Amino acid sequence: MKSDAAPCVIVTGAGQGFGRATALELASVRGCSVLAVSRNANALASLAAEAAAQGRVEVLALDLTAANAGERLKAAVGARNIDALVLNHGQLLNKPFAQITRAELQELFTANVFSCVTVVQALLGGLSSGHVVTIGSMGGFQDSTKYPGLSSYSASKAALACLSQCLATEFASTGPKVNCLCLGSVDTAMLRAAFPGYASPTTPATMGAFIARFALEGHRVFNGQVLPVAVSNP
Repeated sequence: MKSDAAPCVIVTGAGQGFGRATALELASVRGCSVLAVSRNANALASLAAEAAAQGRVEVLALDLTAANAGERLKAAVGARNIDALVLNHGQLLNKPFAQITRAELQELFTANVFSCVTVVQALLGGLSSGHVVTIGSMGGFQDSTKYPGLSSYSASKAALACLSQCLATEFASTGPKVNCLCLGSVDTAMLRAAFPGYASPTTPATMGAFIARFALEGHRVFNGQVLPVAVSNP
């Protein structure tokens, strides 16, 4: 990242889909210095090459479920103040409830919930005046339509939404602000795995542009909110 006055934003799950689009939007349109995090090193290399003209994207190949993830991320960020943290990483499990194993459930919640705890705890020192945006799902939004096979995924995203509200209260006097965006369908590989044959009207670029703006501006009027962001569900 450059050391100028450009806003500093960290985007996890930045290797593909709207995570990648969010990172590019922040760097190329919003003029931010971006740390893009993903466990997919090849995807990050492609992102870095595409963003080279802006000169504001630094990449970090890191599995956020690893035991040392917090320490490695904290070391990469150093003493920089973080204007926004977009927690977009996660994984999908599409499987009938009766067939889900305890190990699969543990892995899913580690990826979608516990790793977010790790990241926020690791970066709290530089986040006091910033904005944490967790990326949830309409599947985890209260009273939304639910779908067979996605019970564990939806439950993990519901936990993330509640955690976001709890953290907003926890940090009310110190910062950061925390909000959760519960996304409806976006044309990504994960959506196609969840709903084979379904075509979403929302592109990753469209959603990435929205998330980027919300990350930089949303905390001026929202805190502790779980917000549906969907034109279709799925």
